[in-house]
Amino acid sequence: MCAHVVVAEDDPKQADLARLYLEREGHHVVVVHDGRAALEQARSGPTQLLVLDVMMPVMDGLDVCRALRAESALPVLMLTARTAEEDLLLGLDLGADDYLTKPYSPRELVARVRALLRRGSAPLPQDAVAPPVTPVSPPSAVLNAGALTVDPLRHEVTADGRPVSCTPGEFRLLEVLAAQPGRVFTRAQLLDHLHGIDRYITARTVDTHVMNLRRKIEPQPGSPTRILTVYGIGYKLAEGPRGAS
Repeated sequence: MCAHVVVAEDDPKQADLARLYLEREGHHVVVVHDGRAALEQARSGPTQLLVLDVMMPVMDGLDVCRALRAESALPVLMLTARTAEEDLLLGLDLGADDYLTKPYSPRELVARVRALLRRGSAPLPQDAVAPPVTPVSPPSAVLNAGALTVDPLRHEVTADGRPVSCTPGEFRLLEVLAAQPGRVFTRAQLLDHLHGIDRYITARTVDTHVMNLRRKIEPQPGSPTRILTVYGIGYKLAEGPRGAS
């Protein structure tokens, strides 16, 4: 699938390298070097995916992502030299769909872009055929697990009666868990649901989404009672009245 991709990167060499590899993949690439220009490009024209560096002049990538998510579901792949978990979680919490830490392989960048486009978040070209979607439940079914509710039709989550804001990736993960509370899902199964089969997407993607969800839906994120780890296997959503198993 060829797409219109915006690369927002203030380092000219990094930007040119990303552009070169993405153009080889067949994408049309526009390069900008500051956050404000990135936001303007994302808001106008046929942009289908944004590759967004965190550290940029005028307006940093986190502010761009925050502003963009208030008005658009455009897929965002964040690039960051910050490797601290809190920094990565912040980017995902603001709505980034995936991230790469610097230094990264240009081939991995291309693979991540390909995977995000496959997920169907970006508009398909007119001559492309959309892949069939297999829902985890009837689209009108509200999923309940104790005091946690997931509404696929309205794309809403509530925990203990309060609304919870989720990124698209977080919602998909929570939806598949809530469709079968108590069932243990391997990371590979959850990755298939999130991104489809792609060897460049790792179990770390699932773990990061789980950590972020726990911050949002758990009474005590450090001692989770809703999204439970099954060591050596994966995760499950508990069935009890307040998420306790």
